[in-house]
Amino acid sequence: MTAARLPGPLRAAATAGSALAVLGTLHQLRNQRLLRTPPAAPPPVTVPVSLLVPARDEAHRIGPTIRSLLAQTGLAQAEILVLDDGSTDATAAAVRAAAGGDPRLRVLTGTAPPPGRLGKPHACAQLAAAARGEILVFVDADVVLAPHAVAAAVAVLRGPAPLDLLCPWPRQVADGLAARLVQPLLAWSWLVTLPLRVAERSGRPSMVAANGQFLLVETAALARAGGWAAVAGEVLDDIALARAVRRTGGRTGVADGSALATCRMYDDGRQLAAGYRKSLWAAFGSAPGAAAVAALLALVYVLPALAALRGSRAGALGYAAGVASRVLAARRTGARSRPDAAAHPVSIAALLGLLASSWAGRRAGTLSWKGRVL
Repeated sequence: MTAARLPGPLRAAATAGSALAVLGTLHQLRNQRLLRTPPAAPPPVTVPVSLLVPARDEAHRIGPTIRSLLAQTGLAQAEILVLDDGSTDATAAAVRAAAGGDPRLRVLTGTAPPPGRLGKPHACAQLAAAARGEILVFVDADVVLAPHAVAAAVAVLRGPAPLDLLCPWPRQVADGLAARLVQPLLAWSWLVTLPLRVAERSGRPSMVAANGQFLLVETAALARAGGWAAVAGEVLDDIALARAVRRTGGRTGVADGSALATCRMYDDGRQLAAGYRKSLWAAFGSAPGAAAVAALLALVYVLPALAALRGSRAGALGYAAGVASRVLAARRTGARSRPDAAAHPVSIAALLGLLASSWAGRRAGTLSWKGRVL
């Protein structure tokens, strides 16, 4: 069927979606030029820094994380605290084995979260309370840092345009079909939609991107924001913390952390689906908000591709803009670009399926993570 035979409303919608896809890619080009890039040879950090790792059932993968923290360079005063958050495996033993008796590292035994508090923010609150650093660096147990990562991130945090909270976005290691379809959308989404420099200057909590995999925050700014207790019930605790810092006058931002850190979030598609299902419902504020975002994503990145299959030139342009957008994001963040970017409409469709599943689980009250009901 040719474009001329497409129903009028579908043709108009595909044209509008394609136009938005092109605009999104142009906006992304500007964002990628403005994205903060940490220095490859950062200056030494002279203030005390605390490296903090919340860990629950991470014995199988926490070793490389610990070794990478112990290998950090350019830190004059650093401590490493790992909180064993009620693990049912040998997480604490794995941490101690990786540390090899290094006196800079301490393993703390966490307490169970009280009613109304979720596990990770409660664990992070305990770590922050025990830390002595002027800067707190939170690192997930599935993240491996380059030797200069913390010093380089501090150089951005306290650079010419200082921030109170910084998230250097790790390179996402995505193996397997599900991960390759969905994981690249994490960085792609804010590169396309969020005006980075405007967002950094804005006090609006809604203009926030954050990633708790590798997060630095000034201790004083965290205290002003109410600490992790202020976001104790938030499933997207990283975004909620950045918003709390914003509300108390702080500045937050993201940086290109692809040369500083890698993160393998999930080992297989089942883990990925469970991980997204537990939290994706909270990403857009409400069910109507989620529905609106889903409709917009389908309009801009799925419908043009479907129209292109029916012979629409406008649809082909929109599809090409979406693919180009994924290629640009992949090159900036260290992800795969070929052939993965060509499946961008499928990636968006998979994300929309996960979003629907997440809301279904939320409504049914069946969401959980690592043995804890959310």
